[in-house]
Amino acid sequence: MKKIAITGMGIVAPPGIDKRVFWANLKAGHSFIKEITRFDASLYPSHIAGQVHELDAYTHVSSRLLKKMDVFSHMALVASDLALKDAQLDLSKEDLKRVGIFMGNAIGGWLYAETELRDLYIEGRSGVSPYMASAWFPAAPQGQVSIYYGIKGYSKTVVADRASSLMAIGYACKIINKDKCDFILAGGMEAPVTPYALLCCNTSGILSQRNAEPQTAYRPFDKTRDGLVIAEGAGVLILETPERTARRGSHILANILGYATTTDGFDRIEPEPTGEQLSRAIKLALDDAGLGINDIDYICADGVATKIGDITETKAIKEVFGKKAYRIPVSAPKSMFGNLLGASGAVDLIATILAMENKTVPPTINLNTPDSECDLDYCPNKAQNKEIKRAMVISRGRGGINCVMIVEKSNEAQTYGTQ
Repeated sequence: MKKIAITGMGIVAPPGIDKRVFWANLKAGHSFIKEITRFDASLYPSHIAGQVHELDAYTHVSSRLLKKMDVFSHMALVASDLALKDAQLDLSKEDLKRVGIFMGNAIGGWLYAETELRDLYIEGRSGVSPYMASAWFPAAPQGQVSIYYGIKGYSKTVVADRASSLMAIGYACKIINKDKCDFILAGGMEAPVTPYALLCCNTSGILSQRNAEPQTAYRPFDKTRDGLVIAEGAGVLILETPERTARRGSHILANILGYATTTDGFDRIEPEPTGEQLSRAIKLALDDAGLGINDIDYICADGVATKIGDITETKAIKEVFGKKAYRIPVSAPKSMFGNLLGASGAVDLIATILAMENKTVPPTINLNTPDSECDLDYCPNKAQNKEIKRAMVISRGRGGINCVMIVEKSNEAQTYGTQ
């Protein structure tokens, strides 16, 4: 892959909507998983989540427009606005036919859908909003961002379970390399903290039921883990070629060097027990980046917090890196705020870029009783100071979807260590 520059980032997540606040909370190891209070979730097996509470304080979207969209589109618009501002892009000076939008999510906009379906059964078809048809489906955020900014270039929405947003970013890199777009807004969004979406997630059987102690519920690689905790949010990045960034004098936050994806072809839910195809994806991503095992300083793990998920991820890392695996810090920042499902890869990538900028590995919290089969350095409970020049982000989805991305620190990177 030709190097792709990241020039802007927008984050909407439980630890913060401003990237400085988001990073400060990750570095401190704070937990943002709490009991769901937005609706009565007490009868669900798992009723805890990472939630965003300050979206309205950051929004630039009119109340009239908000009535036409689900919250996952709202979060995508806020994250996109933050990313464009971070990249200092003036869209009035751009050819909008050469701007793309590549987004990923797993479940769509269910709060809007649930509300309108309720009205259908109570009031009949006359009670259903005409925007129902477009508000809930997975491509709605891409459409809303396109309409809001007048973007008309090559764009795509990816639905690949929890791997959706990292896959969307990977596709976006390939499109820029083919010169089909000048720059792309790439990332993902998810809003699963709704009655029906929470029900669907619960039936998957992989949610933690440690409801009495939500802040310690999500514990990847820990022997006492019992599953992931869902979260809502969005992450959007601006992708450009280094040549374009040089012409416009823009600041580069990081560079994407390589990307790969594989599938296990084993089970419709569980990963293949040996981690063979994940290890192949790691090797392919390294080859795509033109790097070897000694070039990676940090791995941002998928950290699903299921026994087979954590063990197969550990196996794959050890299979590729050998003895070197024990000298590379591996962490799952999502243990602090929850798994954003289809948006998790984009948020993990943003967290990784901030880790490189600030020379700090964010911790995996709640890791107190290590699983004997998960024996790497997972940065338990406390951030580690470390120079990170190149990092790897792993994102996996149900059915054996494996995505791996390699990112490199920019020489121009800023630090937020004093925030």
